[in-house]
Amino acid sequence: AYMSGMDPSKTALERAFDLARSGRFLTVSALKKAVADEGYARSQLDGPALSRQLGDIIKSHIVPDPD
Repeated sequence: AYMSGMDPSKTALERAFDLARSGRFLTVSALKKAVADEGYARSQLDGPALSRQLGDIIKSHIVPDPD
């Protein structure tokens, strides 16, 4: 279920991984924007290794078009 607003029991990092697995994002930058828009600190998502990891998760969870 989509949450509008942050879950106080989750860190920005945990939320980013949840969203990466959701299949709703095609890019890491779109995912990071969504995390920030929910009120989390985007600065917690900095770093090339983390971006690469999130990108890999996003790619493995993209839902293919039914075409």
